[in-house]
Amino acid sequence: MGDTHVLFVEDDDVIREATQLALERDGFEVTAVPDGLLGLEKFRARKPDIALLDVMVPGLDGVSLCRRIRDESTVPVIMLSARADSIDVVLGLEAGADDYVTKPFDGAVLVARIRAVLRRFGHASGPNGAAGADAPEELEGGVLRFGDLEVDTDGMEVRKGGEPVALTPTEMRLLLEFSAAPGTVLSRDRLLERVWDYGWGGDTRVVDVHVQRLRGKIGQDRIETVRGFGYKLRG
Repeated sequence: MGDTHVLFVEDDDVIREATQLALERDGFEVTAVPDGLLGLEKFRARKPDIALLDVMVPGLDGVSLCRRIRDESTVPVIMLSARADSIDVVLGLEAGADDYVTKPFDGAVLVARIRAVLRRFGHASGPNGAAGADAPEELEGGVLRFGDLEVDTDGMEVRKGGEPVALTPTEMRLLLEFSAAPGTVLSRDRLLERVWDYGWGGDTRVVDVHVQRLRGKIGQDRIETVRGFGYKLRG
């Protein structure tokens, strides 16, 4: 992790300094700044490996900063929110964040979540799973076809109607999980474990928001909600 560069945007001086020290002790390189505008400047100048953004920062709030980052990059983003039930959590995820951590947080928990996100981004191989009844048409070179949707599991590319679809790495992993078991209902807990590496459970809103974002890119009717159980990919 010594070469992993973290951009940390937090306006509370005590939290910013303590968290920076904790991350540096774990071998991360940290650029810590107190406001969103400076965060955007540092992001563009340093190209970090991951961004930690507090929701409530001056200049440019964390949600707006996340949107600006997502317009330019697929770098992983973790939002920091003071309340687990805050609407800011959903807004951050809708803006393109990959995960969130609730404040106050334990340093070890934050490091574990950072490493989990980096593992997801660093390992692009598709998840294992049993194909369901709606098995896709398999083309050459690891390309799966679901109607007008093509998923290249080797090249990590997606096309809809022949046109490329830009997905974040988290969205890609989510689609790969669905593609490995088309027609099979996948629970939110399973998706949290497989895609987000939440072996201890987690907030299912993370799954719901990412499914909505994925639907917006590959087609609203491609992923079906099975009420009370989860989601499934239509063949």
